Amino acid sequence: MSQSIAEVQNEIVDEFSMLDGDMEMSIGYLMELGEQLPPMAEELKSDDNIVKGCQSKVWLNAELKEGKIEFEADSNTAITKGLVSLLVRILSGRTPQEVVDSDLFFVDKVGLNRFIGTQRSNGLGAMMKQMKIYGLAFSAKAGA
Repeated sequence: MSQSIAEVQNEIVDEFSMLDGDMEMSIGYLMELGEQLPPMAEELKSDDNIVKGCQSKVWLNAELKEGKIEFEADSNTAITKGLVSLLVRILSGRTPQEVVDSDLFFVDKVGLNRFIGTQRSNGLGAMMKQMKIYGLAFSAKAGA
């Protein structure tokens, strides 16, 4: 059985806790995570898929496959790509309802806001909101 949303977040919290709150190492780690994000097809990098409210460009696409949402994402900046890669890791492969109901506590537990600043925090909030909107849209379709 796959890990729950909370378990994946706790894993992320543990990974960051090994860096002891070291800002440079944490940002470096975030950028590494972004590099591991699977490449997004160029045709998906359209204005329709841009997350509004992000300072950087962030593209987010979602498809419903066998009742689970598969997220794809990319960004034009390394740190933001790292942030969105964490969200993809936590929320991809979940049912629409799981995405809608998810409580994303890892941001506070890791203390990400200390590393990324206010504008990126707002952008991260916008990405989380967009993923939940996809969840709502897919669960509405499923219920129709």
